[in-house]
Amino acid sequence: RPVAAVNYWAPHVTVAAVIEQAGKFLMVEERVAGQTVFNQPAGHLEPGESLIAAVIRETREETGHVFVPSALVGIYQYLSPETNEPFLRFAFCGRAQAMAPQPTLDADIIAAHWLDTDHLASGAVRLRSAMVLEAISDYRAARFASLELLHG
Repeated sequence: RPVAAVNYWAPHVTVAAVIEQAGKFLMVEERVAGQTVFNQPAGHLEPGESLIAAVIRETREETGHVFVPSALVGIYQYLSPETNEPFLRFAFCGRAQAMAPQPTLDADIIAAHWLDTDHLASGAVRLRSAMVLEAISDYRAARFASLELLHG
């Protein structure tokens, strides 16, 4: 007997690293759908990967830095206005260790930059999504959760 199709919500699960140093945040300048945008080091969770492993990997692939996460900043739901695709983003804060001498970055990454919040909020650069400033705001408000909350 055939099983009825189940209609369920299946968001893209992503991670992001909120990394501050000397009042500036590590951001990536990247090409997305033909446009240049700025985002935290971020990307998709891969099959079999933990959220913490994913954010460490994405930060290395997009900036060359080794990321050492210390806390969960927030979990964000986002519906892309361009594609109508849902996202569930886990943002972590922590520190960036020294960058590799000549890192090989993902193909869509133009460069990594240290930028202050005023510059990011000014409209001088196009942000990938509203989640960029939301995570920075939550970080600056010290809204942290222990990494011990995450299992798996």
